[in-house]
Amino acid sequence: MTQLGLPDDILACLFDLDGVVTKTAVVHAAAWKETFDAFLRERDGEDFRPFDATADYAEYVDGRPRADGVRTFLAARGIELPEGHPDDPPDAATVHGLGNRKNRLLLAKIRTEGVEPYEGTLRYVEAVRAHGLRTAIVSSSANTVDVLHSIDAEHLFDVRIDGVVAAARRLPGKPHPDTFLAAARDLGVPPARAAVFEDALAGMEAGRGGHFGYVVGIDRVGRSDALYAHGADVVVTDLAELGGKE
Repeated sequence: MTQLGLPDDILACLFDLDGVVTKTAVVHAAAWKETFDAFLRERDGEDFRPFDATADYAEYVDGRPRADGVRTFLAARGIELPEGHPDDPPDAATVHGLGNRKNRLLLAKIRTEGVEPYEGTLRYVEAVRAHGLRTAIVSSSANTVDVLHSIDAEHLFDVRIDGVVAAARRLPGKPHPDTFLAAARDLGVPPARAAVFEDALAGMEAGRGGHFGYVVGIDRVGRSDALYAHGADVVVTDLAELGGKE
């Protein structure tokens, strides 16, 4: 399957959303920074150390379900908060409260700034489907349906495993492989014959942990070495580099 840059035995392609299909990773990072900086500034006062929207985002938050991102980053700072409840208000000093504050900021940014797709990815997905491969979108985001609708890309994916589906099925999020495994299962394809497309380190680990046939890292921010170290078989800056043209 040299036209697609994939091994010949691959039957399905599983795509992350933010940073792979859409240019929303930077919006997520900005929303996380605003959320964590406000919390840390109030908590730590003069000892305030801001959230790094590049390094901290990549290491602790990117690709993880929202509540896991809160827990992982705060644990790195030696902070533990009560779990709270999924419907906690955004001003609650709980894991879910901080997560909901971030989501409110994210949705406001998406409404004002809009969502743009990576055109190279859309062309690649269309080429994959033209070659008879099945496709799935696999994202920790609970806003996946709205985002895909906003770029008119719902029809490009046979299966959707997102934050809403994962919660309903009680699937642990990335770096656990369960959401990708569920997508492969819903497509009727063994993991060894499915390719994972991710930009997050947690996504690389999920692809490696699930023993998928091929793991493609998309390097949007200059961290190809880290993507390889966390499980990528190949790293590209845009999926157009893999091919997809007749």
